Amino acid sequence: MASMRDIKRRRTSVQSTQQITKAMKLVSTVKLQRAKTRAMQSKTYFNSMYQTVTNLLAKAKGTASIYTDVQPSPRKAVIVLTSNRGLAGGYNSNVVKMVMQSGISQEDADIYAIGRKGREALERRGYTIREDFSELADEFEYADAIKVSNQVMKSYEAGEVGEVYLAYTNFKNTVSHVPTLLKLLPILPEDTQEESVDDGLMMNFEPQDEEALKMIIPKYVSSLLHGALVEALASENGARMQAMDNATNNAEEMIEGLTLKYNRARQGSITQELTEIIAGAEAIS
Repeated sequence: MASMRDIKRRRTSVQSTQQITKAMKLVSTVKLQRAKTRAMQSKTYFNSMYQTVTNLLAKAKGTASIYTDVQPSPRKAVIVLTSNRGLAGGYNSNVVKMVMQSGISQEDADIYAIGRKGREALERRGYTIREDFSELADEFEYADAIKVSNQVMKSYEAGEVGEVYLAYTNFKNTVSHVPTLLKLLPILPEDTQEESVDDGLMMNFEPQDEEALKMIIPKYVSSLLHGALVEALASENGARMQAMDNATNNAEEMIEGLTLKYNRARQGSITQELTEIIAGAEAIS
């Protein structure tokens, strides 16, 4: 049985940890409110942009373009969005697990990492890290999304990769964050909604279709990436707030348990002292 000194020392240590988790929860809550507002404002544009471009390309059936045709390269570019810091529950591991279980083979994947935790986890498992943009996981602007998407588009247009995917965490609400793998390119008829393909309408372009697509698609990719960054940041702060709240509650339970053990040990010590005093008094008499 642990001594009173050991129990007291451990209780003090848990109380110090609880103060840290409380502070981290407070910080995450404040950050979540800002990120949540930004995510909810961008969600409509994010979804509309994806549906609009997929519908547009689905209706342009006769258009020959690298954005709508199957490409010969077996390699796949995967933009992976995680965080630079841990202590966020399963936020990072869920994204990594989703990439590993996506059906994209390790040998054919080129990882464009945004977030140190995802990069380190995939690198340990043998994935090729093509580019590292971890500095954008905490602070980013739309221009940063354009920078990353331009790098990926350059590889795709050069034929170095045949498909482009986006792995991020979709922010549903404060307590619900869903790991999502979104295929960006190429956009094939089977990847679009049925009504988008079968409504009989054809798309006319002005200027010419290929020139128009060269202007539209890079904006499409950068817009979706920026929207995913916004949602991922909100999801990260929501996950960290939940993790710190759970840690704080667990610490409180541990403190209560240790306090009970300490009181029992103290009562046992007092009882033993009284027993020894009584026994000594009886021996004298």
